[in-house]
Amino acid sequence: MTRSASFRFDLRRVAALVRKETAQILRDPSTFLIAFVLPMILLFLFGYAVSLDTSRTRIGLVVQDSSGPALRLAEAYRTSRYFEVTTVRSLAEVRGRMVDGELRAIIVIPQDFGAGVKRGRVPPIQIITDGSQPNTASFAAAYGEGVRATWAQAEGLERNPRAAGPPVSISARYWYNPELKSRYFLVPGSIANVMTMVGTLLTALVVAREWERGTMEAMMATPISMAEFIASKVIPYFFLAQASMALCAVIGVWVFGVPFRGSVLTLFAISSAFLMPALGLGLFISAATKNQFVASQIALLSAFLPTFLLSGFIYEISSMPWPIQALTYLVPARYLIPCLESVFLAGDQWRLILPNIGIMLGFGALFFLLSFRVTRRSLD
Repeated sequence: MTRSASFRFDLRRVAALVRKETAQILRDPSTFLIAFVLPMILLFLFGYAVSLDTSRTRIGLVVQDSSGPALRLAEAYRTSRYFEVTTVRSLAEVRGRMVDGELRAIIVIPQDFGAGVKRGRVPPIQIITDGSQPNTASFAAAYGEGVRATWAQAEGLERNPRAAGPPVSISARYWYNPELKSRYFLVPGSIANVMTMVGTLLTALVVAREWERGTMEAMMATPISMAEFIASKVIPYFFLAQASMALCAVIGVWVFGVPFRGSVLTLFAISSAFLMPALGLGLFISAATKNQFVASQIALLSAFLPTFLLSGFIYEISSMPWPIQALTYLVPARYLIPCLESVFLAGDQWRLILPNIGIMLGFGALFFLLSFRVTRRSLD
């Protein structure tokens, strides 16, 4: 096949091939399972089962002092929305329960707490945390100290009463996610995983399926060009992935209550840009392997797992070792997730969105070029 023939593009032939590919999709129940059922399971898992919020952490509260200030501080812990409190009189009563994993932290209000308050000081308290879960331990310690500081401010206490000037009052304000709900960034982030799964995993099977079923030889005998062949494989899955994304977005907003402050057109523009590298990578894997099982495994390792682990979806990129941080720049989903979080929580922030769209389109051009070269050599 000559170079000019490879780039020939006839809309009638492409439309016929797209109808053929669409009919094949409609006849295959596994396609709908991957495109709609599995994304719903994934979305509900991240919406309901997975939570990074620290509310209702189980703690033991040891109140060794019966003075008024000690009882008021104990009540502040019991009424806090961050803790589920078990109140006891001695540390020995709860030490074993933390060893057994029933409690994640122990807060001790000492015997001389009330006497210290009478002297105008903020007496220290003891916070013991379970270090087997470092994140929960640090959250419990931080929120335990925060409850104590809020109580001290309400009581009019200062650490240094002789300090000149009025006490400093700190009021924290959280933009875009005032309640700090992890669901608000887990659900938009899960859309990236859904689009990766539909765009790359399904597309990774299309050319390999033609080879395994023996229909590629019949395709080679037709006058279609490589551009027409690739377009016919990509277009149906592009719209299938967009439909899956739209369904996930609607469920995220109406079922999980995630705010949507951007525009629908921006959301589709972002998803379209990401589908270019997702579809291109899947097509490249499919054409290079010619085997559905091998293609699915490579797609899982090269697309889905990096999207899950290295895109900033679950783990903060800045907290990773620098070699891993450098590796994340090769993951297209790294540029998608900030855009999704922006369009859901902050709105159409084009200064953030446009550069990321450009990078994703660049990845897409590279993958489509690679898939075109591999597919063309296979048909020579």
